[in-house]
Amino acid sequence: MSVQEYAHAFQHTLAGPAIFAGLGVHTGEHVRVAIRPAAADAGIVFVRTDIKDRDNRVAVSGEGVIRTELGTVIGNAAGVTVSTIEHLMAAMAALGVDNAVVELDGPEVPIMDGSAEPFVQILDRAGRRRQDTPRRYIEITGAIEVVEGDKHASLTPADRFEVAFEIAFDSAAIGRQRVDVVADEAGFRKELSNCRTFGFLKDVEALRAKGLARGGSMDNAVVLDGDRVLNPEGLRRPDEFVRHKALDAVGDLYVLGMPIVGRFEGVLAGHGLNNLLVRELLAQPQAWRVRTFAPEMAEAV
Repeated sequence: MSVQEYAHAFQHTLAGPAIFAGLGVHTGEHVRVAIRPAAADAGIVFVRTDIKDRDNRVAVSGEGVIRTELGTVIGNAAGVTVSTIEHLMAAMAALGVDNAVVELDGPEVPIMDGSAEPFVQILDRAGRRRQDTPRRYIEITGAIEVVEGDKHASLTPADRFEVAFEIAFDSAAIGRQRVDVVADEAGFRKELSNCRTFGFLKDVEALRAKGLARGGSMDNAVVLDGDRVLNPEGLRRPDEFVRHKALDAVGDLYVLGMPIVGRFEGVLAGHGLNNLLVRELLAQPQAWRVRTFAPEMAEAV
């Protein structure tokens, strides 16, 4: 692996604040967000500005993920949570944002259009600033795998970040789909970023009874009724469904706080299995090492 293979050998933060607002897909609440620059080695930290009576900072980490039903939820020791972080995390992973403070005045990151593309555009407008500290990568050196019945997810060695995903649904609109991409910035922008989350009309009532999907609509998700896509505009890609699952995996893995040099494969997996894989990685330090690729610093840490 050469320095030339990694255009972003140093850590990056935003060049300025990125401010936006939108609806939470599960809570239905309108939330305002400001993503601000942060110091090197600070990582990604969410701050609930609507909470004043206890610690309102929720740092992103593999162990900090507390729920994974239809989204990734992180929490802190004070019981403060932030939900549906995965699409924003995927955009920051792909664009190489290592350090940022994400201030929000509600419990959930806005869903925007259901993809990561709005977040990519927001980060592009803010710009990125290189920091003097070398970026640390997780280099996979052995196989790491988690299995639940017919579902599994794995990380294996590769000389770049690759993401493969396979799904299968009874709906004729989806069927069995597979995607295999190089998930660097260019690959993410072209292959994954605009692919939206999806759900079935028959599940909406049950989800809302559980406090989920209260803000969901065809404005922020692909909605299916049996074998039919209900969105009048149709799909953005014939295999938008599996590409969105791959997008989710990019965001779910970035809770590790470092980009991965390795290959991820998911079969029928979701947020829960993705996080189990993150935790399995943390439990197997012999299967990976931390690397830097900055000039004259390309060594194991």
